[in-house]
Amino acid sequence: ILMNKKYFSIDEIQKKLEYYCSYQERCHSEVFNKIMTLTTNIGDANNIITKLIDDGYLNETRFCKEYSIGKFKHKNWGKNRIISELKKRKISNRNIEMGLDEIDEDIYIERFNELFDKQLERHASKNDMYTKKKIFDYFAYRGWEKDLIFKKINKLS
Repeated sequence: ILMNKKYFSIDEIQKKLEYYCSYQERCHSEVFNKIMTLTTNIGDANNIITKLIDDGYLNETRFCKEYSIGKFKHKNWGKNRIISELKKRKISNRNIEMGLDEIDEDIYIERFNELFDKQLERHASKNDMYTKKKIFDYFAYRGWEKDLIFKKINKLS
């Protein structure tokens, strides 16, 4: 069965993507993938992306800053997880650094300590290797630095 593929003009695609970029920060790869669902012409896609950048709808530095702060504040992600997720999106190292610079170092350590205390409360009944592994896994999965985790876990002994 053939699906009816609707074809859009460049202007229609431009308008759709202006809206797509205006209600949430986007990175170039997300926008490119979205464009490719609407057209198969890579030249058109590149022209649209250039126009979105020129018009201020698309800004990868701004995306990195928003993404880093958002994932840290709302999902309690550590820097390693944020870095790996941004790299998956083909973000430049310079922009990744600028994004991470938005996270205040004191607040970062404070948040880690709060989360660590919560994890200790959850596992308060036992202080064995299994518990330490559970706590380590919790933080490692969320991308917190291993030396930070080990220092804190080693203080428990």
